[in-house]
Amino acid sequence: MAGPTLVSSRRDDQALPRSSLIAGIVAAAVLVLGTLVLAGTISPAQGALLLVGGALGAVLYHAAFGFTSAWRVFIIDRRGRGLRAQMVLLAVAVVLFFPPLATGTLFGHPVHGFVSPIGLSVVAGAFMFGLGMQLGGGCASGTLFTAGGGNARMMITLVFFIIGSLLATIHFDWWTSLPALQPVSLATRLGSSGGIMLSLLLFGAIAAVTVWFEKRRHGTLERAAAPRQQHGSRWLRGPWPLLFGAVALAVLNFVTLAIAGRPWGITSAFALWGAKLTQLFGIDPGQWAYWQQPGNARALSESIWHDVTTVMDVGVIAGAMLAAALAGRFAPRFDIPLRSLVAAAIGGILLGYGARIAFGCNIGAYFGGIASGSLHGWLWLVCAFAGNMLGVKLRPFFFRQPKRPVVSGV
Repeated sequence: MAGPTLVSSRRDDQALPRSSLIAGIVAAAVLVLGTLVLAGTISPAQGALLLVGGALGAVLYHAAFGFTSAWRVFIIDRRGRGLRAQMVLLAVAVVLFFPPLATGTLFGHPVHGFVSPIGLSVVAGAFMFGLGMQLGGGCASGTLFTAGGGNARMMITLVFFIIGSLLATIHFDWWTSLPALQPVSLATRLGSSGGIMLSLLLFGAIAAVTVWFEKRRHGTLERAAAPRQQHGSRWLRGPWPLLFGAVALAVLNFVTLAIAGRPWGITSAFALWGAKLTQLFGIDPGQWAYWQQPGNARALSESIWHDVTTVMDVGVIAGAMLAAALAGRFAPRFDIPLRSLVAAAIGGILLGYGARIAFGCNIGAYFGGIASGSLHGWLWLVCAFAGNMLGVKLRPFFFRQPKRPVVSGV
């Protein structure tokens, strides 16, 4: 006799759907057992970073903290709540990051930020990444947490994200040979206090611009939606307030700085995964200049579990999967339109390629770069936003959306 059918529209006090139950068990096992194994075989810090990644994945999922959707909504509809949340994220981050980065130590341990050259490779790479965000359907963090949350299409984006990252390592030396200025960090150039004040003024100015545009079109600012009624704990099953998500992500990035000695990153691991796969087919990526750099050469020669970024990426996926499972919403769908699949492939390659040559993604360059005071993070923001504007114009072809939704106001 067939068992009772479990549906996703269940009441919160009923049993989880089978897909969510299985996903929850798998995700919990990865986080618990992975932490124990990493702590025992590599270091306690490595095990702790897996849990930090898990916490980041849960926050991203439950707060629905997206960079791609926030930028798209502002570009199309001039709604700026998501962008303002990003400014809160960055404001909290610089207040936490700048003092230890200015001194070079945190809790007695050396730390460093993501500070990279300001050049044409950042311009081109960030623009590619921004375009890829809208075609691929997510940024670096968005790809991980939505894939972990059960979005089958984003797994396609992730696969091509890895391919694009690997391709960029082949040409990396050419891109970095293009004209560029030396790296500059506000945290060290102006000191922590001066850097924080200037950064906060810039964040406030961006937030004010979003308010002006939103009021000009709609007359009033968008309010956060009221949480849906449910029997279980909102903090266990979501959704979480967007601003809570912004603060939590900044604090968890600071925890990453304290444990790993550098900010949270995502996309360098994709290049490493791609390089490891090529070795299985008899190709030696070690002959490419990117993999001859000391840190990259060491990562290529070691197990991927020694790589901090890999461990945290796995944690993000597992954390988002656990969050989706507890919410009863882990239910992958595989009926993906062909044009959407093509967009995922193109977008993934642009995301991966762009992130490598721009010295990071929305996390490593935008979030981590600006939190480190790096001017390349600000250049990345401008160029990636321009790429998003083009991507928004191309989306209707791939996703059969109206070129512009009906909105009220001017």
